[in-house]
Amino acid sequence: MAQITKDMTIGEIIRIDQSVIPILMEAGMHCIGCPSAQGETLEEAAMVHGMDIDALMKAINEK
Repeated sequence: MAQITKDMTIGEIIRIDQSVIPILMEAGMHCIGCPSAQGETLEEAAMVHGMDIDALMKAINEK
């Protein structure tokens, strides 16, 4: 499986590993299917939602 990075778009991440969806939803990122998810990186989305990208990446990598 490909490594998930904060520079990947949310759409890319979901295509690679759908088990990340509950982690993103639990973190408050409920726009998984919105058009922005196709062009917004995980880091950009975290910033918009006021999330700590390092904590989010840790949760994703520990799944």
